[in-house]
Amino acid sequence: MTIRIALTGGGTGGHLYPLLAVADELKYAAGPNLRLSYFGPLNEMTEEFESRDIAIYPIAPSKLRRYFDIRNIIDIPKFFFGIIQALFKLYSEMPAVIFSKGGPGALPVIIAARWYMIPIVIHESDSVPSLTTRLSAKFAKKILVSFKETAIYFPSAKTVVVGNPIRREFIDGYGDTAQLKQFTNLNPNLPNILVLGGSQGSVRINTFILDSLHSFLPEMQITHQVGAANFDEMQALIKPSLKELEEPLQARYHQFAYLTPQRMKESLGAADIIISRAGAGTIFEIAAAQKPAILIPLGGSANDHQRSNAYIYAGTGAATVVEESNLTTNLVLSLIRSMLKDETMQMRAKIAAKNFFKPAAAKNTAEEILQLVKGFSR
Repeated sequence: MTIRIALTGGGTGGHLYPLLAVADELKYAAGPNLRLSYFGPLNEMTEEFESRDIAIYPIAPSKLRRYFDIRNIIDIPKFFFGIIQALFKLYSEMPAVIFSKGGPGALPVIIAARWYMIPIVIHESDSVPSLTTRLSAKFAKKILVSFKETAIYFPSAKTVVVGNPIRREFIDGYGDTAQLKQFTNLNPNLPNILVLGGSQGSVRINTFILDSLHSFLPEMQITHQVGAANFDEMQALIKPSLKELEEPLQARYHQFAYLTPQRMKESLGAADIIISRAGAGTIFEIAAAQKPAILIPLGGSANDHQRSNAYIYAGTGAATVVEESNLTTNLVLSLIRSMLKDETMQMRAKIAAKNFFKPAAAKNTAEEILQLVKGFSR
């Protein structure tokens, strides 16, 4: 008997990467009788679903805003159009369970699934739930969360803290930092700072790094993920800045538009310190690598969730938070120097990250989903 399970969510890597991680675990647990499908908006990351033989059903993305915005004039009709799309496309697939990660395009699928009485499992990555998650929770059989602090927002009887699902390749096996530096063509004798702005990149962090290169590069090397949308602009801006430096210093800066899963794992392993935004997915990947971090939460993120994520993680001792309003070269350089010198702090951060990370998150999420499939037994 074929087991049909549908995945929905979309927008950024924070929504799509956990879906992929759970999809891999579902395939491992359910075997060849499993048919997976994805309902949501299309972008370059959805190619990962195709590579896993997951059927794709496009749903128009629409963002729910609780404030006046001219874009609502377009997104409100798109929201109702998305519901109609989902009703027709779910009817052709009729899955046994829907698993939602939220994001643009997910709520119309949840509403359509409710119409067909399909059991719904949702997962919230961030410490403060999004509007989509709060609305979806009313229809969900199971509510899964990454942070224990998030559980207070939902009924305890159907809420489970599982952690944030990350892809299997990120869970272990990072290896020796110095050896990974050599493997990724970095200097094994220099500190390596990995700078991440999330799957979309961060203009604010990119600008900060650009302005700080003259201070950073004499003491360290930098691996910088700038985001595909920002890559050409950053390439143009960085050239004149680097030309002002001596050639050996120029070679210490390494810029990437996007890091593939394999390259991301290698970069995490080769890092001595990570500077990053504070999306939940990125935080849990940093925790998996057990590296000290400087988190710069996105100001004005929905429900201010990045700030909440950052301070919860920093409260474990695994990271330091720098607010955007305090983001200066001197402050960050001082923090980096202090973190590199303090081996006791590095060990505390490593232990705290290991204790925070939940390596079985994707596996446990898959098990929660399969429990709702009638007649399924391992």
